[in-house]
Amino acid sequence: MRFMMLMIPHGYETAAPGTMPEDAEAMRAMMAYNEALQKAGVLISCDGLHPPSMGARVSFPGRKPKVVDGPFAEAKEVLGGYWVIEVASRAEAIEWATRCPGGENEVIEVRQVQELGDFPPDLQALAESFPSMQTVKR
Repeated sequence: MRFMMLMIPHGYETAAPGTMPEDAEAMRAMMAYNEALQKAGVLISCDGLHPPSMGARVSFPGRKPKVVDGPFAEAKEVLGGYWVIEVASRAEAIEWATRCPGGENEVIEVRQVQELGDFPPDLQALAESFPSMQTVKR
């Protein structure tokens, strides 16, 4: 099973463009954590994200795209980064999240990735009829 672990750093929603981590010790601890995930063979990918002030949101009112550049005044929680891991269970994903050297202002949300096999057979067949899905499905 694949899971995303989403890092939600409180306060990042108001970070200035270009804000980067400055605490070398925290960075070392996070790199060691990422290396432990990799050595355990569970890490698929991980990345940090620039602050929302450098982002954009695309919504679809009336099914038409509307682009709004960051920062986003209504944002209460934003992503600071993520990991995609492949583990045997939700409990194992949560265990990995508890090992993260997060700070007091950070929260990790653990969410299972939807697999093609999670969908009803008719929707699986529909997805499989699209050639691009052959490279996406796991």
